[in-house]
Amino acid sequence: MQTTSSVLMVRPAYFTFNPDTADNNPFQHDDLPAAQVQRQALEEFDCYVDALRAQGVEVLVVQDSVEPHTPDSIFPNNGFSTHADGTLVLYPMQGRNRRLERRKPILPALQGFRIGTRIDLTGHEQQDMFLEGTGSLVLDREARIAYACRSIRTHDVLLDEFASHLDYRMVVFDAVDRQGIPIYHTNVMMSVGSRLALVCLISLPDSAQRERLRRTLEASGKQILELSWDQLERFAGNMLELRDADGQPLLVMSLSAWESLDDAQRALIESRTRPLVVDIGTIERVGGGSARCMLAEIHLPRLEVRP
Repeated sequence: MQTTSSVLMVRPAYFTFNPDTADNNPFQHDDLPAAQVQRQALEEFDCYVDALRAQGVEVLVVQDSVEPHTPDSIFPNNGFSTHADGTLVLYPMQGRNRRLERRKPILPALQGFRIGTRIDLTGHEQQDMFLEGTGSLVLDREARIAYACRSIRTHDVLLDEFASHLDYRMVVFDAVDRQGIPIYHTNVMMSVGSRLALVCLISLPDSAQRERLRRTLEASGKQILELSWDQLERFAGNMLELRDADGQPLLVMSLSAWESLDDAQRALIESRTRPLVVDIGTIERVGGGSARCMLAEIHLPRLEVRP
């Protein structure tokens, strides 16, 4: 299935501005006192978890440790992805302190699920080649299509390797922000759900790439909701569709993203899914990531519980 009702989240021990990733993430801002950032981030994180659980979403919470300091561990979707056949993929990350997240007890939290094949791409960090999980890759799991915009964090060679290992068709393109700077993660400019795709098509300067992306989404049965520059900058592309307790689609987004949408766009979303809106303004401003980045989907099969 395209969506899941199980996610993993990492509760921050010391959430701060990350200088290791700021050079190519213009969404990050270092303008708040550190103590205030950590306090507000914890409040936002806990409310986010509560909101998901209230809708019947299973949330596995991993408590981060102070050492080693990993300011972006709150965004676990960049380090690994899971798949319905039991495959676990580990990804090479561009930020050096992000690689320290592998020392944290994140993967042991998946002990209730069956992991068969492990695909470890992290060795490519030695060649300065990166692919940052479902930040770099926006997956249509049902159609077996992976969408990716090139950037310093998304290398063509690794896209080919991912496609070969997991039998995905790649749709690769170039996308830039309003200033013409390459967008660092694909999931900043697009989100693909079971029936709806939100995408900032104007961020693709090449018209042929833009039309290919549009045609591929439509051919796979997705209705397109086009995003503006303002909506891109308010994280409207960084949404994730999950399933609630009744198996119904739940589109998770930040308050900033929801407030950026017009009435017609909101109505379209509500006709296809149920929006779940969370206020994570501090995490967005300091970390440069939003609602989708904080969720590592769990698509693994569950281990059988024997009596």
